Amino acid sequence: MTEVTLYLDNTAAQFYCRLAQAIGKTAEQVMADALFKLAGELSLEALRKGREL
Repeated sequence: MTEVTLYLDNTAAQFYCRLAQAIGKTAEQVMADALFKLAGELSLEALRKGREL
């Protein structure tokens, strides 16, 4: 795996920390899951747009 550094404002950081605590994961895992899901959604959207051309 590749390690990256993200800079978040305090509100976003608190959100991910509280969410992580509520579901029993680390904040890093919650953010990684969210980014992975977003990447999948964006990929599907790009594929759909590509077919429309």
